Amino acid sequence: SCEKSKDGTKKYHNGVFVGVDEKGVARHAHKRGLYTEGVGFKGNVDGCDPRYSFHWIGQSDVLYVFEAPVDMLSYITLYPRKWQQHSYVALCGVGGQAMLWMLQQYPRLRKGALCLDNDEAGHKASERLETQLFEKGYASERIPSQGKDWNDDLVAAAQHKQGGFEMKMA
Repeated sequence: SCEKSKDGTKKYHNGVFVGVDEKGVARHAHKRGLYTEGVGFKGNVDGCDPRYSFHWIGQSDVLYVFEAPVDMLSYITLYPRKWQQHSYVALCGVGGQAMLWMLQQYPRLRKGALCLDNDEAGHKASERLETQLFEKGYASERIPSQGKDWNDDLVAAAQHKQGGFEMKMA
């Protein structure tokens, strides 16, 4: 999207990640600023239903859980083999509403793979979400990124590949 500032003097470019309901109706939108200098904007559009965050539904019993849509897509880029068979959700933060809603809506999902950021907030949220999963009878595991998050891992892999080495994921 391209939006003007309130005073009309600046333009902001955002990637918008849309989450849909069972009928394909847009119910959630998360914006991420594409500004490359300084701190970029990240946030949900006002009035969104957090249960319908950006997601993909596959056929396996595993739900991969991420803090941000960019991290979800970065993980899939790093591990593309049969990615469509699994389910994925971006929390657009660290709240568990979208994860819990998906588990409730799709009974075949029996395990949460927590792929939250590798920082203090991500670790605390993972602990809390693991407890919620356990209390509701779901298995869980943590899959930590090497860097701060999965997008950092993707950038590092791309830089490594450009340096003459190709990273192969099993």
